[in-house]
Amino acid sequence: MLNRVWLVMILASIATALSQWLFFGDVSSVNGLVSALFSSAELAVEIALGLIGVLCLWQGLFAIAERCGAVDWLAKRVAPLFHVLMPGIPKGDQAFGSVTMNLAANMLGLDNAATPLGIKAMQDLQRHNKTPEVASDAQILFLVLNTSSVTLIPITVFLYRAQQGAASPADVFLPILLATSASTLAGLSMVAFIQRINLWQRQLMVFFAIAGAVLFSLVAYLMQLSADAISSQSTLMANLLLLGFISVILLLAHRRQVAVYDEFIVGAKQGFETAVRLIPFLVAMLVALAMLRESGLLGALVAGIAAVVAALGGDTAFVDAMPVAFAKPFSGSAARALLIDTMHVHGADSFVGRLASIFQGSTETTFYVLAVYFGAVGIRNSRYALWCGLFADVVGIIAAIFIGYWFYG
Repeated sequence: MLNRVWLVMILASIATALSQWLFFGDVSSVNGLVSALFSSAELAVEIALGLIGVLCLWQGLFAIAERCGAVDWLAKRVAPLFHVLMPGIPKGDQAFGSVTMNLAANMLGLDNAATPLGIKAMQDLQRHNKTPEVASDAQILFLVLNTSSVTLIPITVFLYRAQQGAASPADVFLPILLATSASTLAGLSMVAFIQRINLWQRQLMVFFAIAGAVLFSLVAYLMQLSADAISSQSTLMANLLLLGFISVILLLAHRRQVAVYDEFIVGAKQGFETAVRLIPFLVAMLVALAMLRESGLLGALVAGIAAVVAALGGDTAFVDAMPVAFAKPFSGSAARALLIDTMHVHGADSFVGRLASIFQGSTETTFYVLAVYFGAVGIRNSRYALWCGLFADVVGIIAAIFIGYWFYG
């Protein structure tokens, strides 16, 4: 499936650029397409090189956590829940601990930590994959949960809004939480439907009830704070949890007489090897995404949506924020640039500026995550993972539009 998608992305981009030149005399699209071809290939290598240090750090720390038994301990605690969702993984397997740590890092907005932990989780799941080049059911579920994971603390969105002069930078906190929750539930439901997983089992219902109570309590606490206090408290909370995790791992390892430095080096070497293996997959995906963007195809899609909505008599105010929504599944950096530009043009506290912020905080870079996580373990056939991830993105975008109108329309 990914082979066909990649082929269509490349050929559609070329066809669009050539059409603009032949019918409108616009040579910039052709020139921009070729420029994007080479610049995105260079960018892919830069991203992979930039990941080396982070991967070495977290793979090293994770190696210590595995050696001292912390991952096994966590895996056994979450096994009743994840064994229902991933029946192909043995109960109590360390993969459950890896998956839990990655999802927790995503929820707390720890981007630098989430990617290495996600790669480690995918590697642990790969050990139980009987067809190494084809994504397993468990890996697909994990990837979709990752790309649609609930973001409790979208710190970067608050920062961008503050930089653009928002009166209350964190006022989009609750809309983002609602939109990303809708995305996660949609992704989980779609995968569960395809894999015939019963989501009404007691273990899952208990988990959803506890998670809902914790979520409600956290929202109630944060909503009592000022915008600046929400930003500072959430940042402090995430950093304390991060430092606490490292401290507990190192102290536990020392108590159990683990050679922490030696284990760290072993894990760091694996992180380096993983970063190098990612380069071909990143080049392939980022080249296709850059060509799709530079060809003008995304812009034409936005214009088409505006025309259809206007013809149906609907409000087109949301359309100006749609470039952020379309860019986010393809490129996080492109979406960030579009978010800042949107707030600069329309105002951070405008309806469009706030809706763009909700898009940025409630969707994920699906194509990038798929390329990185599956590429790290050599998976070539992603099966239905891409479509489930994009389905979750679409639901998140639609939910964000309705929630935006509900709060600010």
